[in-house]
Amino acid sequence: MKKIILLVLVLCVIYATLFSERARLDREVDRLCVIDRGIRVYEMIELPPDKFDSWGEINFYRPTQGENTLGSEYLYQWDIYYFKKDDPVLQGAQEASMRQDHIKIIRRTDMKLLGEFVKYHRAGGDLSGLWMPSSYHCPVSSKGNEGIFFKEIFIKSTEENVE
Repeated sequence: MKKIILLVLVLCVIYATLFSERARLDREVDRLCVIDRGIRVYEMIELPPDKFDSWGEINFYRPTQGENTLGSEYLYQWDIYYFKKDDPVLQGAQEASMRQDHIKIIRRTDMKLLGEFVKYHRAGGDLSGLWMPSSYHCPVSSKGNEGIFFKEIFIKSTEENVE
């Protein structure tokens, strides 16, 4: 009897790990991430040192300004596409959600695409319970986030302006 119970438990763990909605969505996140490659830069923009703060980050980034997030010179487009739209935080950890975030930076003067960043995100799909849902991202934040994206497009000029 103990062997049967142990076997059932092992099979449940294998099923939850390999065949659950969460595992399926994680595999889909990985598959799509390989296709889209995260950050793509088409043109780097050299900016004067006064456009950067003391940490080397651009100082004209205003995330609450929508398309004007990067000021009047650059268009910031952020599109979200939901593959599966549930709300695991409100509906319970068993609900699953998967989305694609696609950010583009476009120079306004000639409407040239300078770069794009694609990120995939899965939330939820866990066992039902009162806990917060798990999440999974690709690329991981240490390899792809807005800060890294901006640093690959906007680079600090090494020339000093002498007047």
